[in-house]
Amino acid sequence: MSTKTVIKPNTYFDSVSLMSLSTKANQIEGVEQAVIAMGTEMNKEVLRNVGLITPELEAVKTGDLMIVVKAATDELCESAYAEIEKLFTQKTASKGASEIKYPTIDSAAQNIPDANLAVISVNGAFAAREARKALENDLHVMLFSDNVSIEDEIELKKLAHDKGLLMMGPDCGTAIIGNVGLCFANKVRKGNVGIVGASGTGSQEVSVRIHDFGGGVSQLIGTGGRDLTEQVGGIMMLDGMKALNEDEETKVIVLISKPPAKSVEQKVLAEIQYCKKPVVVCFVGGSEEDVVKAGGHFAKTTKEAALKAVVLAGADESQINKRALNLPLIEEIKGKLSPEQKYIRGLFCGGTLCDESMYLAMEKYEDVYSNIPKTEEYRLKDVNVSQAHTFIDFGDDEYTKGKPHPMIDPSSRISRFLQEAKDPSVGVILMDFVLGFGSHEDPVGVTLPAIIKAKEEAAKEGRHLEILGYVLGTDADNQNFADQVAKLESAGVTIASSSTNTGLLAIGFVEKGE
Repeated sequence: MSTKTVIKPNTYFDSVSLMSLSTKANQIEGVEQAVIAMGTEMNKEVLRNVGLITPELEAVKTGDLMIVVKAATDELCESAYAEIEKLFTQKTASKGASEIKYPTIDSAAQNIPDANLAVISVNGAFAAREARKALENDLHVMLFSDNVSIEDEIELKKLAHDKGLLMMGPDCGTAIIGNVGLCFANKVRKGNVGIVGASGTGSQEVSVRIHDFGGGVSQLIGTGGRDLTEQVGGIMMLDGMKALNEDEETKVIVLISKPPAKSVEQKVLAEIQYCKKPVVVCFVGGSEEDVVKAGGHFAKTTKEAALKAVVLAGADESQINKRALNLPLIEEIKGKLSPEQKYIRGLFCGGTLCDESMYLAMEKYEDVYSNIPKTEEYRLKDVNVSQAHTFIDFGDDEYTKGKPHPMIDPSSRISRFLQEAKDPSVGVILMDFVLGFGSHEDPVGVTLPAIIKAKEEAAKEGRHLEILGYVLGTDADNQNFADQVAKLESAGVTIASSSTNTGLLAIGFVEKGE
């Protein structure tokens, strides 16, 4: 096995671009492994873990670009590196000659006086500094970068609050502002439902279900995953609620989050009394009593949140296709599973999609384990080994350090899928496939060979392998929603019509009459 290493001093690329380039580089024929990353300590740690670190790589600085290619021979390394150089050239050429580049946020703000929003995706070590510059230039901020300290987050959000600006993030993956999708977002109909979300895929799911039910989205404001923690105190969610309350195009407000800190949840719910518009609250695992008492409309699931929102916004409920649960299908699949096949294994790219199915399973079963559990008692001892009913969020930090997010490169969960497919105690494997801006151009296609292989091997053993797939997307997304669904169906995958139905179907499939 041979390795080629190239270091380009003082050559900066943002993390989103490098994740995309790394994904493409690893698809080059003959490449065993390719890493394209900035010379941060975290990225060097990744290289150490996979045995690709060298003394010259140890010495690189954070502003240096590292390219490492591992292949069977020196010739394959050289040819792969040439292909990677072409990827950089194509990226530069695709921008077009008319694009103007500015070296700093200050210079961009001075030369584009009409700009009012900055999207920041730089290494976490520099992210807070750049966000602060944007706020000081009176720009709203969407901070995609993670690895920003919670102290910096609080300081930035307080500064934004004082200036009347939005500070979305850090680690904010999804927003739709003025009908423009930012980072990970789906192409949805413009309408009168506004969303404030502390979870990216949860916000995407609600927006997609609103679109599916015939409604539309006015704005989708992301807060970042830590906004509803005790330390941050929900600063951005509260400011987002106030912004939508004053937005003339918004008639209904939806709040979506993984379980928030209790004191912060109470603070957010207390804000409902000041809203002139109906507020639908979907805090996964939350209390209906608390929401109703505060004057809000409780939604247990993302699907229910979207349905309530479009009805409150004026839609005729009798004309909506609610995608009812397929009860005959549940009985059909139950009949195919042996008594030993009793466990659910959820392998998710989206954290809130994982949470939603997991919390539904927890209502039925006690032995539900995860890398993102409700309580530490049910945290997996080893994230690489499942226990009973297991739900994995492959977008969690432990899986994405120095690697592309699974929505960009869904191949990261394939080895785990093949492992679960061999387990005779598995009743159903759940997988999500997220479409939209920023996501992989063919997430189903990447996984399809593994699905076909696993199905064939299970059949040889005389065992039914039930795979339940959910495609999060709309008919307007670039990946072609219908085509993605058709590929899964052709491989014998059962399709769920929503994140909520994914969890409910899985529970039904493995019920043994208890």
